[in-house]
Amino acid sequence: MSTIDEIKEARFSKLEVLKSKGIDPYPAESMQELSLRDVVASFEDLEKGGEVKWIAGRIMSLRGQGAIMFITLFDGTGSFQGLLKKDVLGDEKFDLFNDTVDIGDFVEIQGTFFVTKRGEKTCEAKDWRMLTKTLQPLPEKWHGITDDDERYRKRYLDVLMNPDLRELLEKKSKFWRATRDFMINEGFLEVETPTLEVTTGGAEARPFKTHHNDYDMPVYLRISVGELWQKRLMSAGFPKTFEIGRVYRNEGSSPDHLQEFTNMEFYWAYADYKDGMELVEKLYKHIAQEVFGTTKFSVRGHEFDLADAWPRIDYRDTVLEKTGIDILSATLEEMEGKARDLGIKYDGANKERLIDTLWKYCRKTISGPAFLVHHPKIVSPLSKSLPSNPELTERFQPLIAGSELGNGFSELNDPIDQRERFELQQQLIERGDDEAMMPEWEFVEMLEHGMPPTCGFGFGERFFAVLAGQSIRETVMFPLMKPRVD
Repeated sequence: MSTIDEIKEARFSKLEVLKSKGIDPYPAESMQELSLRDVVASFEDLEKGGEVKWIAGRIMSLRGQGAIMFITLFDGTGSFQGLLKKDVLGDEKFDLFNDTVDIGDFVEIQGTFFVTKRGEKTCEAKDWRMLTKTLQPLPEKWHGITDDDERYRKRYLDVLMNPDLRELLEKKSKFWRATRDFMINEGFLEVETPTLEVTTGGAEARPFKTHHNDYDMPVYLRISVGELWQKRLMSAGFPKTFEIGRVYRNEGSSPDHLQEFTNMEFYWAYADYKDGMELVEKLYKHIAQEVFGTTKFSVRGHEFDLADAWPRIDYRDTVLEKTGIDILSATLEEMEGKARDLGIKYDGANKERLIDTLWKYCRKTISGPAFLVHHPKIVSPLSKSLPSNPELTERFQPLIAGSELGNGFSELNDPIDQRERFELQQQLIERGDDEAMMPEWEFVEMLEHGMPPTCGFGFGERFFAVLAGQSIRETVMFPLMKPRVD
């Protein structure tokens, strides 16, 4: 078996053969007239009419039988068989193909279409051209790249050799298209908001920090899809807005978390969290049906049907039932003790972090679909308080397969209350909590000018990953990788 170096040396030699004959192995122009998908779709007409057409693609297989060669072309739209005969092409062109072409090369052939005795739809070449001469071999056809680190580094080969992965990534594109179409059909205006911010409002997460040279000041990559900006648009008089965009969180990685990902957020004036839950339930059902063709799923040890009723699950009651801790009255020491008893690891010894940690312990067994409601005020700095209990909020999260797959609430529009909550977040920052929300005092000023009652909601590509039964990293086209150290 040849080594990689030997294979590369042989391909370089073939490259030189092409150049010696005055052939450009990397031409800019292609003669392609039909995609392979179009060839398959119109094959009967092509065959019947004796059409002569140029088709192109990467050679995925090549087998020779003396003066005859069969190749399989793939152009991203489909695959198709080509046939090259010495007595049709002539000695010079056939021998050149035989001497210089390898699996993986991009070529184009001009020919007529027929069906072989074995029933294979085929293009018989009258001419051929090299489009791209490859210098490294493709992975072994049946096993592809098996090492995960190598797969992610050479994602282009992973996708090329793995039709299931290609289908997954195409579904993800459809996932966001279905989301966008739904929001537009519901009357929402698609907007764009800044990705560089002076303060990272809208979520609790550690941001990426950089420097703006022209203004000579620190700026941050956003951690939400313009939450505080879209709320300004509510104040400006837009009744419904949404944005699909990238967000960045300088946190740890896991099957469900990345540092860079896509989210969608919408804001809806004159609506509250109850209205939001109705719309989100409708949205999630629409996405599932459009992208996966079903509302029934079995993933991660959970079975659920998004077409079922979506019950409301109370945050405080659930934690009390499953842990014996009343998150509103328990002391910090009591919550720490319970976390230790349950074997729960947690970061940061403050009440906000411990409440969130205890809830995350409780959610694992909930298959859903359901809505988690009435989160404590301390973990919901941008949500309206519940009138019946000001320590709780009008917040909701879809619960599916043991995870929260979205976040929404009746947006806080009381400037005095918002200022007090930001002051509390500032205290957390000063105590060393680098995930606390940065106060945004100009946003408070906007609230003083007035913002109508508003429901806001956001979700990310983790929802797609759960429905697809994959880790979020697997659903990303090009996951971030550390540079390889040779």
